[in-house]
Amino acid sequence: MKFIFEADEALAPGTAKVVTHPEERSRWTPIRQALQQAEEKVGLINAANDRVVQVSPTQIAAIVSEDRMCGVTLITGERYLLNKRLKAAEEDFAPPRFLRINNTTIVGAAHIQAFSSAAHARIEVSLTDGSRHTVSRFYIQQFRRNFT
Repeated sequence: MKFIFEADEALAPGTAKVVTHPEERSRWTPIRQALQQAEEKVGLINAANDRVVQVSPTQIAAIVSEDRMCGVTLITGERYLLNKRLKAAEEDFAPPRFLRINNTTIVGAAHIQAFSSAAHARIEVSLTDGSRHTVSRFYIQQFRRNFT
């Protein structure tokens, strides 16, 4: 297979566009999997031993603000720290892969298992790791636009 790289200013930063011949459609899944495995890793801090662990962003279920750092929960249930404020982390973990659902939480869109109405015009989101988070009224429109 021949590879041709071109820059397109119309694409958002962090976006790659792969164009193939229609006969190559059967190879899309392996190409997608290879590109996802080659994606950037995020350095997270293991609070137990203060070591930095490299984790794929696809493994992140939720990012919750904890003062000057963020608590990161993986889909396996493991918890780590991210040495950034949530506002700075929001730039790295942007839609459509991640959704900001309230002032303290960003969730991985691929890990949303279900959502339902909650009290006071809010939505409750259930993630694949079993955790539940509330979408605040301010972020409901953004949530619906990106998820439904």
